[in-house]
Amino acid sequence: MSNSATNFLTLSYEELEEKNLAAREQRAKRIDSGRIQEERLKYLTDEKRIKAVIVMFSDLEGRLHMLDYDKKFLVKSYDNLTFDGSSIRGFTAQRESDLRLHMDWNAFYWGPAEFIGEGKVLVFGDVIDKQGGPYIGDIRGVLKSYADSQLAGNGYVLNAANEIEGFLFNGLDAERNYVQTGRFEYVNTGGYYHSLPGDTLRTFIDKAAEVQRSMGFENEKDHPEVAPSQFEINYSYADVVQAADQIQLYKFLCRQVARNMGLTASFLPKPVVGVNGSGMHTNVSVSKGNTNLFWDPKGEEKISTFAWQFVDRILTHGNDLCLILNSSVNAYRRLDPHFEAPNQLIASAVDRGAMVRVPIGNERSSRLELRAVGPDANPYMVLYSVFKTGIDGSIAKIPNLRSAKRFLPDNIYTAIDDFHNADWTKTIFSEPVRERYVDLKRASADRCPRLLGTVVKTPEIQFHHEVYNQYLWNQF
Repeated sequence: MSNSATNFLTLSYEELEEKNLAAREQRAKRIDSGRIQEERLKYLTDEKRIKAVIVMFSDLEGRLHMLDYDKKFLVKSYDNLTFDGSSIRGFTAQRESDLRLHMDWNAFYWGPAEFIGEGKVLVFGDVIDKQGGPYIGDIRGVLKSYADSQLAGNGYVLNAANEIEGFLFNGLDAERNYVQTGRFEYVNTGGYYHSLPGDTLRTFIDKAAEVQRSMGFENEKDHPEVAPSQFEINYSYADVVQAADQIQLYKFLCRQVARNMGLTASFLPKPVVGVNGSGMHTNVSVSKGNTNLFWDPKGEEKISTFAWQFVDRILTHGNDLCLILNSSVNAYRRLDPHFEAPNQLIASAVDRGAMVRVPIGNERSSRLELRAVGPDANPYMVLYSVFKTGIDGSIAKIPNLRSAKRFLPDNIYTAIDDFHNADWTKTIFSEPVRERYVDLKRASADRCPRLLGTVVKTPEIQFHHEVYNQYLWNQF
């Protein structure tokens, strides 16, 4: 119940789910955005128990940022919300720091008060530059524009669903404290499926699943993963922008649930050597009208020629994209063939070491699964580059492209060079974005030992982009 002295908005999980699913349905039906804006502004005006709106956006590396705007101020000034872009790593220089946020009213969420605060709602924002156009460093806006152009030009709807693995460790801020402890402490050592009702890992998974369900995630299954203290919570596909938003919400909510339990939810790809790392298997498909364009019951592995062309373009440009899919020093520990690592530039229905897997599917579920994606990657950059490459990329004239023994880079320096030198990445990203991204990745890499070795090194944790510590960065 809300505090009677303040009377701020708190909704039951059932009420939250009802509201978020209704908003999801509006998005699926592509209700006119002007109408949605009008509805949301009226709701904010009429609902007196709301005190603030949390506006969310992501930087170039994929960190989620949040700004709380007073509700009354936002209703009056939603079309002119400015912020200092120079304070965001990878965004504007100090001399050109003023940026604005434009509300994406379709991406409006109600969340549990125990995790986002009483009297608050959430909405994703698009970053706008001083001239009033989309800011080039806002990859969510780039993805959104590309998805809209494919719908308008080809009638394509881009669909995605992500299987995001993570670890649950004892203690608050376990990643930030790694410099003192030099280790992570498991909450459970049972492994795949081995977590009894009521133990810490199972309690965390159950609570996180409840929170996601309340926010309109259409959950499918959840379970401990192969490694000790590892988890995965699966949910249904969505259009590509909503799918990327849900990745950000998934990680945010898992971290909040863990924090409330005195624990840390970590999405480092390989925080502990000797056990399986965490991936973000990315399932993608393209539909047109009510037809899944990847499905063909008579095709090889029951997928269409269009789907195989998509595969071949991904394999052709796999090394070009590796830095996007595996965006940290730590991610290259995961690409170890001894732990089902998807480091081979091949496609397979059965080999889990393949970069691209072709799962068993049907007319509705036929899809491709990109296994070589780390959970710390920028989800907007991942999905944009995957769909852009699969639809518009070139196909190399390599014999047996799908079975040739080619491998992804085993270190971030090679991945940086591949990304920076590739003609394809120069095509899909503007030069300022590409150069800023490379600079950020080089800066992180240069603060870590050049050779990985067999032991996780403190700098690869402390200077990881998701374990951001302004104080540490300023010491250089």
